Amino acid sequence: MAKTTKKASASASSGAAGASAQPVSADTDKALFIGRGDKSAFLDLAFANRHGLVTGATGTGKTVTLQVMAEGFARAGVPVFAADIKGDLSGIAEVGEPKDFILSRAKGMGLAFQPDQFSTVFWDVFGEQGHPVRATVLEMGPLLLSRMLDLNDVQEGVLNVAFRLADENHLPLIDMKDLRALLDAMIPVPAKAGEEDPLASLRAAAQSFGNVSKATVGTIQRQLLVLENQGGAKFFGEPALELKDFMRTDADGRGIVNILSADKLMQSPKLYATFLLWMLSELFEELPEVGDLPKPKLVFFFDEAHLLFNDAPKSLMDKIEQVVRLIRSKGVGVYFVTQNPIDVPDKVLAQLGNRVQHALRSFTPRDQKAVAAAAQTFRPNPALDTARVITELGKGEALVSFLEGNGTPAMVERVLIRPPSARIGPVTSEERNAIIAKSPVKGKYDTAVDSESAYEMLQKRPETAATGEAGSGGGLLDSIGSIVGSVFGTSNSRGRLTTGQLIARNVTRSVTNKVVGGVAADLGKSVGGSLGSSIGRSIIRGALGGLLRR
Repeated sequence: MAKTTKKASASASSGAAGASAQPVSADTDKALFIGRGDKSAFLDLAFANRHGLVTGATGTGKTVTLQVMAEGFARAGVPVFAADIKGDLSGIAEVGEPKDFILSRAKGMGLAFQPDQFSTVFWDVFGEQGHPVRATVLEMGPLLLSRMLDLNDVQEGVLNVAFRLADENHLPLIDMKDLRALLDAMIPVPAKAGEEDPLASLRAAAQSFGNVSKATVGTIQRQLLVLENQGGAKFFGEPALELKDFMRTDADGRGIVNILSADKLMQSPKLYATFLLWMLSELFEELPEVGDLPKPKLVFFFDEAHLLFNDAPKSLMDKIEQVVRLIRSKGVGVYFVTQNPIDVPDKVLAQLGNRVQHALRSFTPRDQKAVAAAAQTFRPNPALDTARVITELGKGEALVSFLEGNGTPAMVERVLIRPPSARIGPVTSEERNAIIAKSPVKGKYDTAVDSESAYEMLQKRPETAATGEAGSGGGLLDSIGSIVGSVFGTSNSRGRLTTGQLIARNVTRSVTNKVVGGVAADLGKSVGGSLGSSIGRSIIRGALGGLLRR
């Protein structure tokens, strides 16, 4: 584990824009040093939760800028989450190398380069290059799941019916097979003379919300198959991710950098975008209001951000804008990384106070429009022709404007981004495995738990009907289910959880997430998430349809 880098300063001979250099310091207690031109560019930690935008064409240095910002936040004790699209960001976990071009750039800024490395936890939806990341179907909610499955309005309506039935019938939707089983149970089946349908009440309840046709259910099932073929099924299950594991500091008090290995996930762009949006919505729903803090509680980097907004319906766009606008007061800073500022809708763009613009090329009319739009988003600097400079920036150069004073944008400045202290480039497989082996969450998520849930419950219904015991969960477990239902208020009107419900829900969720491996997995199959963490939280949903846990 590398120790915190000591701040240093030294004289230099030239700046990014050709100005004579003056001695400059690195990070301060209140701000991160990002780069230097005519002036030093500092990102004020007190305004870091006002969000930000990093843009530029391919190959202009966006990933290095992201790494520089992530290193700065980590040094300041702020945990970081970032998606690693190409694998390059993983190098933040290893000591940087004093290569000639790095030393030259540092010297030009008056910095003494000091190699460093940062405490890192690797995550991977597929569990191949990091700890598995899972959520339950119930936690994802119908709105985001519809987006993931690319459903139309009618199909989304049927999916909402499925979630409503799961709520009312205490059927925990944990993984894909649970949702498939429930959808099958909703399909209307003609009554046969002399035969009793054990799922008749469920089918009737589904039809009471409108016409649920076999064709519509079949379409949803086929979309689920597509998602499974893309590997999406690995995302749904237990133990479900606890977001507090993203918000850790190491023994030196520096923020832990959480890297999501997303190279394979990016092969399914909609799955990638919806997954990160789910994480953002979970942070929004779970974290308490804290107002403006001296520094953020977490910084969230959303790479390839245009995927979030592509083809998003207006209803979803409104919710995204709401979450971005309000999550600031939860102490979370969100930084979108994309090629073009026009990729981000105006309502969201207006919430992004800290800007880093790398070079854009203007070969086509659309490119020229993007350059003009990018220039207009900055506070003008009389000394710069912003639109012209955007097309002239070299690799590692950027136009920056960070919030200052009372939260007003600083005039745009041309700067050279400081070199990262950690390695530039990916870690090796051996290095990654060694880091995972020492992870603070090792063993917590690595073994899946197949709790009893909707699939198993629906399979049992024909058996209980045949023995005349329909509706009974069986002895002690049925009694426990009734008690949990009462405590969690599943039969009550939807609203904020009471104190008793909150305590019960937290206990069951904690048990579920700790029940992994061996005999513990068998125990979890009986009493893990099925009776506790999923049913209890199903009655309240937040802005993006995720479960409201507070």
